[in-house]
Amino acid sequence: MKNKNLIQIKQFCIYHEIENTFITELHNYGLIHIITEENDEYLEPKQLPIVEKMIRMHYDLKINLEGIDAIANLLNKIETLQQNLNTVQNRLRIYEEKETE
Repeated sequence: MKNKNLIQIKQFCIYHEIENTFITELHNYGLIHIITEENDEYLEPKQLPIVEKMIRMHYDLKINLEGIDAIANLLNKIETLQQNLNTVQNRLRIYEEKETE
């Protein structure tokens, strides 16, 4: 294995007591990226919080994969809007500071 920081999906599923097919379905919906190396599948560590959030939505809140997909897309849009708002607020501060000088 080239990158030792990758998390083996089989072990991840055993730890979280979930089916491997759930992770495959998340990948099929385009919600996560699976890395295949030496006939084994892995997740990148930066994806763990996202995957664990989706596990909780599905298994604890009983949200189906279509719902998880919709929620993930809405959360991404909210994050983008928040970043845009922060950018605009920073630009506005520049103009406000110039007015006070």
